[in-house]
Amino acid sequence: MAEGNDWVLRRHVITPAFSPLHFKALESLMVDSTKGMLDKWVLQINSGNQEIDVEKEITVVGGEIIAKASFGMSYQNNFLGLLLQENNVEGRQGKTLSTQQLVDECKTFFFGGHDTTALAITWSLMLLARHQDWQNQLREEIREVVGDNELSDINTLAALKKMEWVMNEVLRLYSPAPNIQRQARENIQVVDFIVPKGTNLWIDVVVMHHDRALWGKDVNEFKPERFKDDAHGGCEHKMRYLPFGFGGRMCIGRNLTFLEYKVVLTLILSRFSFTLSTTYCHSPSVLLTLRPTHGLPLMMHLL
Repeated sequence: MAEGNDWVLRRHVITPAFSPLHFKALESLMVDSTKGMLDKWVLQINSGNQEIDVEKEITVVGGEIIAKASFGMSYQNNFLGLLLQENNVEGRQGKTLSTQQLVDECKTFFFGGHDTTALAITWSLMLLARHQDWQNQLREEIREVVGDNELSDINTLAALKKMEWVMNEVLRLYSPAPNIQRQARENIQVVDFIVPKGTNLWIDVVVMHHDRALWGKDVNEFKPERFKDDAHGGCEHKMRYLPFGFGGRMCIGRNLTFLEYKVVLTLILSRFSFTLSTTYCHSPSVLLTLRPTHGLPLMMHLL
């Protein structure tokens, strides 16, 4: 993990790559990849098999999207090309990333962006399958906001407010990144305790997101409306809702996650309704990320 000035340099070089100016091209590839997946679903359903393991499917298409975003498209628009472009700006006076550092950043972008976004979508589909009222509400919002238009305007997706509430609630209940690690760079006093310099700290996000004292008696219920008028969902402490970390190291790709989440979910809800398969076994497990142990088989129905 990069620290100190090394981290500052890396963040300075990679930040321009996540500018909304580059999201237009990314949105198009997200749409194309997702439509390819959904077309295969249609063929499977028409062949008489309505059960689809969407966790597997979403993970594959998420990998395709992040691979194209990392190394595909045009040189000016993929992540590696943008890094090289920013890294070669004149006047840096030696403040550039080495080849190994560039490779490391691409690896972080691929593995960090691929799994967590796919899991956020997967858990959303599970909860929407269980809560048909919210599935219907999102579908109606899509009809009102997007209509029959193509997904080509990021501002249109930004207007999907209920979908934002659902995403925030999913990230609270099933945070794909279940813990955060930090190291004390100096002695830190916390109330009457001293955390010695060099102490490794493990912050359990899942526990905080399910703390009844912070969220109330309905902490374990799926209630997206808690985020309607509060970005922190009514949590008693704003630093206890941490889907993307906190501070200077907050996930730099969070806006890209929002974009992919809305694109994929909008396209799915526009073409299908779905319920949980009787073969689904609810068993979340932590393997670096929080994922369904036995996949997510859904019964898909064409609209």
